[in-house]
Amino acid sequence: MSLQRLVEGYLEYVRVEKRLAARTVELYALDLLKLQEYAAQVPVPLTEVRNAHIRRWVAQMHSGGRSGRGIALILSGWRGFYTWLGRQGLVASNPVQDIRAPKAPKPLPKALGVDEAVQLVNFKNDSDTVNTDGGYGPISSISTASGGLQESQLLELRDAAMVELLYSSGLRVGELIGLDAQASAAGNAQGQGWIDMDAAQAHVCGKGRKWRAVPVGRQALQALQAWLLARAAFVAAQPEATTTSAALFIGRNGTRLTAQSVWQRLRSRSLQAGLATPVHPHMLRHSFASHVLQSSGDLRAVQELLGHANISTTQVYTRLDFQHLAKAYDAAHPRAKLKGSNHKP
Repeated sequence: MSLQRLVEGYLEYVRVEKRLAARTVELYALDLLKLQEYAAQVPVPLTEVRNAHIRRWVAQMHSGGRSGRGIALILSGWRGFYTWLGRQGLVASNPVQDIRAPKAPKPLPKALGVDEAVQLVNFKNDSDTVNTDGGYGPISSISTASGGLQESQLLELRDAAMVELLYSSGLRVGELIGLDAQASAAGNAQGQGWIDMDAAQAHVCGKGRKWRAVPVGRQALQALQAWLLARAAFVAAQPEATTTSAALFIGRNGTRLTAQSVWQRLRSRSLQAGLATPVHPHMLRHSFASHVLQSSGDLRAVQELLGHANISTTQVYTRLDFQHLAKAYDAAHPRAKLKGSNHKP
């Protein structure tokens, strides 16, 4: 079997049999491309790669500045590939077995402060706002005038709804763009989720195709209602639109919005809002988790809301919560205020 056939066969396996997300399959393809590049330098066929080769390539990646986490992800892709080759009878052993990436300290997730998060979700693009009362209501006025809205105003409604929903419900970007405007007749068995406006819930399909329902806050519901009323006009205003996508959030061509588009729009919006650091979608998820934990102290509830399979994944937010408490202590406690002073007892 040719090298290309081997790689294509494995990628088809993880896509169909393991039902991995399209983005994950793309990342696996990049990992295997890196493996092919290293093997070509030796040169050695992929089916004859040995443990020593893998160790050498790990050292090269590490010395080249790749993080331990990045190397671990690549090794995971390679390990799965050789496990599959073994099942096909093409290799006698897995050369990646028992090889671990260099350990690196886990950085804390970057989260916005409460004031920063409020500043972002309250931001309205002055040139594109639909009304002048600081919000999006009354909904009826938007419904009446939606046909006359400019494209920039429609995009403003969409982007505001995305930001509100990301922060309100702690969604991953893949979960956000996978949402449909409503449940399908088939119950979204093939979809990635939907919004239930009446129940104020988002039904999302997370990692491992595990479904969960998360609450949607009042402000997010208002922003979503405004966007849904204008959404039909947005599609009608695109003469080149070739589809009537069921997606909740759509792009200029009327099709489901991409993760890259969400990243770009959120980055631009955060800078327009005056935040010092560009914001990405996962930062809003981190902010959601940190702020809910600060308010409730309920780690298990945060785990359920985020859709984490293991509580240890959620526990990283306790470190963020401790940072918040430490800052409050330093600012308020009389003994803490003596730090760095020349006060002597």
